[in-house]
Amino acid sequence: MAKGSHDAAPNAVGYQHQTWWALVELLRAGPQRPDSALTLELYDDIAWDRAGTPTELLQVKHHQLSTRRLTDRAMDVWKTVQVWLDTANPGDPNGPDLILVTTQVAATGSAMSLLRSVDRDEVQALRILEETADEEGAKDTRDTRRQFLALAPSERRTLLHRIRVADGSPHAEDVHQAVRAALQWTLPTGHEEMFLAMVWKWWDEQSLALLQGRLGGLDVGAAQAAIAEIRDRFTRENVPTLVHLADVDEDSIGARYRGRPFVQQMEWVAYPPRNLQKAIVDYYRAYTQAVQWVDEDLIGVSELSRFEAELIDEWEREFEWMLDGLDSDTDEKAKQDAGKALLRTLLAQTGITVRSRYNDPFFARGHRHALADSGRIGWHADFKDRIEQLLHVHA
Repeated sequence: MAKGSHDAAPNAVGYQHQTWWALVELLRAGPQRPDSALTLELYDDIAWDRAGTPTELLQVKHHQLSTRRLTDRAMDVWKTVQVWLDTANPGDPNGPDLILVTTQVAATGSAMSLLRSVDRDEVQALRILEETADEEGAKDTRDTRRQFLALAPSERRTLLHRIRVADGSPHAEDVHQAVRAALQWTLPTGHEEMFLAMVWKWWDEQSLALLQGRLGGLDVGAAQAAIAEIRDRFTRENVPTLVHLADVDEDSIGARYRGRPFVQQMEWVAYPPRNLQKAIVDYYRAYTQAVQWVDEDLIGVSELSRFEAELIDEWEREFEWMLDGLDSDTDEKAKQDAGKALLRTLLAQTGITVRSRYNDPFFARGHRHALADSGRIGWHADFKDRIEQLLHVHA
């Protein structure tokens, strides 16, 4: 592997950690600021915004497997100061709070250690930082240190008053546990990891939208509602969707199931090819999801059996009405049209659900195709005879 790829790895982890840490920040601080929104890479790495005005800016620093202490001469310190000198109007006493979040631990007696939320000593921290800035020091930070010293004394005091160091924060590999801890009282018993995976999937979508600028900020209220909605899927009246349309390769699934009896059943009534393809996807999602639900103990086999019985009862009623409109002289085209209308009617009906608050329509559609696949229901008036012939051919 090229040397450059090794050099890039820590940066990649750092960027990922920043995005992950934003979720921790949202979960931890969100309840105390219900009228605020979280942003990514808008005002700073992470920021809190109220009515279009930033109230808190966070610089997030990650050091993988490092035991080095954060000193006042560290590049992280002066790079962060430079960002805030450039963007945060350092002399403004009403400006946003400035937070340095770092996985390193501030060295004992350093200015950084004196700027934590507890045991603060801003006067001593300023004296130490001014002395450090006045050193010859590393060339890489010299311009920033001189710019810091060029501030008026009152501006330097104001800047440090706004800074808070949140050191010793969890590393990237520990963020999952931090999120779990923040959601401790929300976790559904027995399905904790599945719930957390769904929260992370939701956050991936939100963070991507924030980074791409499609979402300016994520309102705390909207985030709390979204997580509550995910939690609500783990109740006696609901169940989570596990197989999403975006996760299905339609072409490969279509090729895989093209020869199934339920596909034959739709072809017997000349179902439109594009809708037939979508029906295959519905079948795959419904079948796969039912298996996962049972495996994860989210739903019982008896519930699925009841659901199937209700679908069959509904089909029997509609199928009988269809047959009542046909007679012995009905030609094949009329039978196809009648069967196609029956299929379309039943696939559009969403009244029967596996649980009272589960309303994702693909599951009922796909389950009807599963019943057709077993020959328990059908669409063509002569489907029973044709199914027997089909099974005989494949026997």
